[in-house]
Amino acid sequence: MARKAAPNFEQALSELEQLVESMEQGDLSLEESLKQFEQGIALASSCQQSLQKAEQKVEQLIEKNGELLTKDLDSE
Repeated sequence: MARKAAPNFEQALSELEQLVESMEQGDLSLEESLKQFEQGIALASSCQQSLQKAEQKVEQLIEKNGELLTKDLDSE
């Protein structure tokens, strides 16, 4: 089975917000609530990883001779 590509940060955050709204309404069965909770955990983890990568990228911006340079995370 082909694996679904991970959503970008904005998509994951939007999906997470929709899940929270759906769960807060309280109309879901226990089974569906657990399924959505599990999906929400995965989305939150994806968002956290995206934020960590962005933070690392920002931290790697360095100023050298008046120019901003970036180091690729994969080059280390």
